[in-house]
Amino acid sequence: MKFLLVTLLVGQLSGKVNVTTDQLTFGTSFASEKIPAPATNDLGTTARFSLLSGRADRNGAGLDALNDGRVPSGDDEPRRNFFFTAGTDGGRLLVNLGKTEKLERLTTYSRHFQSRAPQVYTLYGSKSDKAPASDADLTKNGWTEIAKVDTRNPNRSMGGRHAANITGDLGSFRQLIFDIKPTEKKTPFGLTFFSEIDIVKANGPKLTFVPAGNPPKVIRFATDDKKFSFIVDATEAPQYADWVEKDLKPVIIEWYPKLVAMLPGKNYEAPTKVTFQFSNDVPKGVPAYATGSRVTMNAPWFKNQLNREAKGCVIHELVHVVQNYWLAPRLNPNPKRTPSWITEGLADYIRWFLYEPESKGAAYSPAQIKKMKHDASYRISANFIDWVARTHKKDIARLINKAARNGLYEDGLWKKHTGKSLDELASGWKSQ
Repeated sequence: MKFLLVTLLVGQLSGKVNVTTDQLTFGTSFASEKIPAPATNDLGTTARFSLLSGRADRNGAGLDALNDGRVPSGDDEPRRNFFFTAGTDGGRLLVNLGKTEKLERLTTYSRHFQSRAPQVYTLYGSKSDKAPASDADLTKNGWTEIAKVDTRNPNRSMGGRHAANITGDLGSFRQLIFDIKPTEKKTPFGLTFFSEIDIVKANGPKLTFVPAGNPPKVIRFATDDKKFSFIVDATEAPQYADWVEKDLKPVIIEWYPKLVAMLPGKNYEAPTKVTFQFSNDVPKGVPAYATGSRVTMNAPWFKNQLNREAKGCVIHELVHVVQNYWLAPRLNPNPKRTPSWITEGLADYIRWFLYEPESKGAAYSPAQIKKMKHDASYRISANFIDWVARTHKKDIARLINKAARNGLYEDGLWKKHTGKSLDELASGWKSQ
């Protein structure tokens, strides 16, 4: 089985402890050539997990996600992972095994599309049945430092499935502490999405494992000048591989550079590497969504749309990749929130009026428009933006996008660029 694999042998700790880390980007399995898949009957499944310090993020699944023998099927599933509250400095996770056990290996698994995928922690062990103070210096209070783990790789993007395997002469312990730190602090979102923790005792029962998943099916291509490169992960929907090669690939190669040129920004560089992934686990009614430089596509939805809306849907999501409004907190210490109708309206404007105007997918009669609101989002807002571009300011999309990316959007921008307030423009659009 072939997949993208990065293995780092950290070396020996405490003389006989080894840490191996893997990062898997394609395919669906957590198993690699160096690290086994998560087990469903390891010692961790009966251990008691609790927080010694730090706060669990309320959007997560809680501590039960760490030893339930289940793993997420997608790169952004907060309800299937445990993670500390955004913006905090992490915390300490206490694991009570019930009695002193000789350990054979300990493996931690995590998954996300960005900085919440890697793992950064120090593991401690103790034979005591008493929990230490939350801020105790553990090595000075009878705890043994077992290993330090850091799965980050400066030469790779952070996203994917990360695993850290601690093996060797680990010792015998009753309790374990994971002292977990953020993977980055430029944003509040550097707290790892931990998917599972396996604790395997020496001479324990034969292990059973979560399903291996599908072998990777990956399609790679780039623009002629090699400035932009793309990867389509069709592992969960290999039946679309031919369509990607023949139909989608030419559209992406032609239009992604166009989108970058349409939505520029001072000192801004759009993502040069974009990944697409077909998924069978996207909520019903959501054709696709973009997160950072990654587009997730609803495989079942695409089945009946290959010759209809599929390519336009991808263009819409690529606009979001280029918009990159996720950058606002990094570019502006006090960013203003961009209304969703702007975000989605701009994407649909480019899709329906620039990419596929012949489809008339966002065309409405004057009678219909009279009953609409300009901020109804998607196609309706796209129609409004098109009207403003045709009648008042040709490059209004570029100007509004630039402000939004920098966290500077406000309704007054419409008057600044067109001479008319947003309310006046909306009234003019409705009365055309």
